[in-house]
Amino acid sequence: MIRSGYVHSFETFGSVDGPGIRFVVFLSGCAMRCQYCHNPDTWNMQTGKKFTPKEILESALKYRPYWGKDGGITVSGGEPLLQIDFVTELFRLAKEKGVHTTLDTAGGPYSENPLFQNRFQELMKYTDMVLIDIKELNSERHKELTGIDNAQILAMARHLSDLNKPMWIRHVLVPERTDFDEDLSALQAFINSLHCVEKVEVLPYHTLGVFKWEDMGMEYPLVGIEPPTKTRVENAKKILGCIK
Repeated sequence: MIRSGYVHSFETFGSVDGPGIRFVVFLSGCAMRCQYCHNPDTWNMQTGKKFTPKEILESALKYRPYWGKDGGITVSGGEPLLQIDFVTELFRLAKEKGVHTTLDTAGGPYSENPLFQNRFQELMKYTDMVLIDIKELNSERHKELTGIDNAQILAMARHLSDLNKPMWIRHVLVPERTDFDEDLSALQAFINSLHCVEKVEVLPYHTLGVFKWEDMGMEYPLVGIEPPTKTRVENAKKILGCIK
């Protein structure tokens, strides 16, 4: 039985992490080290505050009148798959109350190991939608950017496609890191190979989290790289099919 999980923070009226108005749970813990991460304070799981799934659901349900027909609960991070059993129990309880559930993941911990697959399949029983952050399709550039390969992330997306699980695909556009036309075109082809992708989003890189790196005594890796221009953002949206 899962008694508690490590939570970094909550957002009570989230409007971008899934359909409608949502109660967003940001879990602590992430093994990826994205160079542009605006929440490095979520990396260490132990810095989070412990909550039980029941406590979180009770808090979330207080805001249910504001959700409308499309809203619900989103679990984000950090990386929620590092606390997969906790998320599964939260979503199981949520579905008992008829609440729409969304998982927001970068897919780093995903594995085709049978033990992980059993847990992942259980989570998917109670998950209505998955938001996937595909940071970079080129594997070498992805590893430079995040510290890990992207093979398991793409495998997760294919698996979700096989399950006909509704998905949103997100791509953070970073000059000199993820803004290459050839990679964007390859990502567009990959997305087109998937079923049930309901939305593709281009998220422009920003520097709003730099102060957190400084407060934590860490050197920010992208010093000197400015947010993408409007022209490059529109270019990415067009390539990825966000603009018809």
